[in-house]
Amino acid sequence: PVVSFGNLMSEGLTLSRRGQHDKALGCFNDALKLRAGDKHCLITRSKCFLKLGDTENSLKDAEASLQIDDTFYEGLYQKAETLYAMGDFEFALVFYHRGRRLRPDLHKFQLGIHKAEEAIINCIGNPSSVKLESKEELCFVSRQAESKKDNQKQQNKPKDQKDHKQTKKQSPKTEQQLLGQLYADKAYLEKLLKDEDLMQSSTRQGAKVMDLVLDGISYLNQRRDFWQQQKPIYAREYERKALRQGRARDKKQKPSDIARAIAKEMEDIELMLARGSAEQSCRKAERLLKKIQAWSEDEVPNKYELIGNLHNCIGNAQLAVGQMEAALHSHKMDLECAREHTLPDAMSRALDNIGHVYARIGKFQQAINTWEEKIPLAQSSLEKAWLFHEIGRCYLELDNAEVAQDYGEQSLQSADEEGDVEWQLHATVLVAQAQVKLKDYQSAILNFERALEKARLLPSEAAQNGIIAALDNVSKSFIAELNKGQKD
Repeated sequence: PVVSFGNLMSEGLTLSRRGQHDKALGCFNDALKLRAGDKHCLITRSKCFLKLGDTENSLKDAEASLQIDDTFYEGLYQKAETLYAMGDFEFALVFYHRGRRLRPDLHKFQLGIHKAEEAIINCIGNPSSVKLESKEELCFVSRQAESKKDNQKQQNKPKDQKDHKQTKKQSPKTEQQLLGQLYADKAYLEKLLKDEDLMQSSTRQGAKVMDLVLDGISYLNQRRDFWQQQKPIYAREYERKALRQGRARDKKQKPSDIARAIAKEMEDIELMLARGSAEQSCRKAERLLKKIQAWSEDEVPNKYELIGNLHNCIGNAQLAVGQMEAALHSHKMDLECAREHTLPDAMSRALDNIGHVYARIGKFQQAINTWEEKIPLAQSSLEKAWLFHEIGRCYLELDNAEVAQDYGEQSLQSADEEGDVEWQLHATVLVAQAQVKLKDYQSAILNFERALEKARLLPSEAAQNGIIAALDNVSKSFIAELNKGQKD
């Protein structure tokens, strides 16, 4: 089966939502082979790399998407997220601000700004409390050097003063939000500190109880600061607010649920058409089309591919019930969507269907024009074989036997490259029929005999009978022409 870019993207996103990021990465790699430099695919692969902890490749993909389109807000957000995960909070803040200027309506950029600012403050302290001294030849101080000095100072401090900054009193509500279930443990240890007799005692191994309690509180304070840096309180508030808004808007907006529901409905639509329930298939496809048009690209990443696919399904169902004009309109909508969003596979499919409709209603020149536009999009020799055959058949209907013969020979050449006996048969018959119209009876007889050999290989009794009848007619015409020549 032909694997399209859209199928690989859908499969990769589904696997990623399930947590199978390694498998999803393979899908995104294959998708980028089909459509190199697709910015949406680069971003989804970047997210996948980030989930796997490969921040270097995640950053490369995010930057690659921005090289294609420097105003691509998803690329800015992904680059900021990756830089934040790498610990480059200042650079992350820059890209969060750039994204917010482009899309002030998206809360995630404001969320990122608060998150990055709070992480910077947690690392270096509040800017208002920092005093800079001008010293000669002092331009930059590395973060690692400052951290090393702080660690040495912490080691030289007495035990009871070691974590004075971290043991400062904070809002119980804030600490409870950050520590979660561990908040009760911290409260218990702080309560033990008030018991002076217990604090002066020692364990059997000789360790002071007070030191052990302070170590426990210090560890919990470090965890609190770490979690505050990774997901600040501001961020949590924004997330909760966005979640409430999302639930109020639509309780069924989970992308994974939407993807599964769409896949199931698409399967039902195709199954109905295959079973002969074309009208029912058409109605179901029209209802699903209205739903998808109402959803955003965040909820349905391959939205426009699905819209085009549904126009295609509607057109096929309309063709099955004989609604030719309606079918032509639906397939043209599919083509318009494919051109607008640069979807070459969908464009090729739509041109194929439009050509078939024109041929069915007898507009052979329009069918030829449509199919000739499709030729550069043909991806295999087999596809070219049937495409050249259909164009040649239309030229034969228009009594242009010479061009029909040329296309028949091109079809035969493509079928030979693919080694497909059935299309070799069709192409050979087309060439023979064109030669009959050109009154080249001797060549036509040779080609009909070759076609008869192909029909015996399939085997196809109907094809054999048809070719034998055609041979008989051509032979009679040939003999009649010879007799006429002798008389003359």
